Amino acid sequence: MSEKTVRTAVLKFGGSSVAGAERMKEVAQIIKSYLDKGYKIAAIVSAMGNTTNELLALAGDVTDELNGREIDQLLATGEQQSIALLALALKHEGIPAQSFTAAQAGFYANGFPTEGRIYRVNPKAVTDAMEKGLVAVVAGFQAITDDGDVITLGRGGSDLSAVALAASVEGECHILKDVPGVMSADPKIARLPIKLNYLSYQECMELSSLGAKMLQARSVEVAARYEVPLYVASSFTKEEGTWIVKNIPVSEGLVIKAVVHDLKVAKVVLMGVPDVPGVAGRLFTNLAERGIGAEMIIQNNMRGGLNDIGFLVRKENLDGTIDVCRNFSRDVDAQGVSFNTEIARVSIVGAGIANHPDIPPRMFTVLAKEGINIDMIASTALAVTCVVAATRVEDAARALHEHFIEEGAI
Repeated sequence: MSEKTVRTAVLKFGGSSVAGAERMKEVAQIIKSYLDKGYKIAAIVSAMGNTTNELLALAGDVTDELNGREIDQLLATGEQQSIALLALALKHEGIPAQSFTAAQAGFYANGFPTEGRIYRVNPKAVTDAMEKGLVAVVAGFQAITDDGDVITLGRGGSDLSAVALAASVEGECHILKDVPGVMSADPKIARLPIKLNYLSYQECMELSSLGAKMLQARSVEVAARYEVPLYVASSFTKEEGTWIVKNIPVSEGLVIKAVVHDLKVAKVVLMGVPDVPGVAGRLFTNLAERGIGAEMIIQNNMRGGLNDIGFLVRKENLDGTIDVCRNFSRDVDAQGVSFNTEIARVSIVGAGIANHPDIPPRMFTVLAKEGINIDMIASTALAVTCVVAATRVEDAARALHEHFIEEGAI
């Protein structure tokens, strides 16, 4: 095979794929199958099984005040175990391999502890290893700062590591998980979930940002920006997976590609805010400075020059959000802050939604027939989202999937 025809792939293996010694051996065989096809391979590896959660629990047993820098130092050890073990498994199979920490692989990031943002990848050590015929086994989920500190990349950060490395080496990125691909809904909820053969970057980003668990949203954003071919499949079976690309094949298939629900959000309302220019800008700047992102922002006009500002945040950011909002409420003489953790959101996603004005009212009608009340509504060109009671969100997702996808209604 000539050098011009050699393909490069970055394979990402999640925690369940490398959960123990036997799984490490299985992953080594998967990598061998790619090498047999003529690929040059780098493997991005997550921590084994539930290691990350176990380390967080251990830190909680030590102290109630979790320092972000030290948590990053702690969590990074999970991936370092995985890369060494996988490199050993590969060598046992006669496959030359070398493990790399994120620092050795050239990953640089800045930002808040546990939520680092990659700003540069210098893959020279990795590409040199691949040119020598080695499999480069790289720690995911982590990078280093300009000060030389370890910083982790947020939940699902190994996906981001894999896509960023693939972009840097101009290769494909294959995310190998414990599911056969991207599904039209959570298989635990939907009666007849469908595996999607293709998704556009935009559809996949929308799904990920709305709570789908298959890929970190930031990783899809990077894939789209650098047009990295992205493939999601199972590391447990040989079933064909899902390709996520810029342009999907022309099809007269379903407009609604998927239904996704998200229980990990909370609603916050800043009540009675003075209706003066710049107030909203100051509020959300204060949140951003704490590394807190807000979604589904709605401002309700009230009488007497006052507004209510409502929005969603991730539940893990709720304490910080309340702290910022209470301080801000005092500063601007607002009436107070309320929050609700007993809500969830359900969304329908598809690139054709904007061209079908009948879809939103049909969604609302389906929910009404189920007796599900809607608290908030938001729409984009790719999705319609409703906030509902957390106790009914699975019912909502199931009913919407049946109507829009299982029945082939549109």
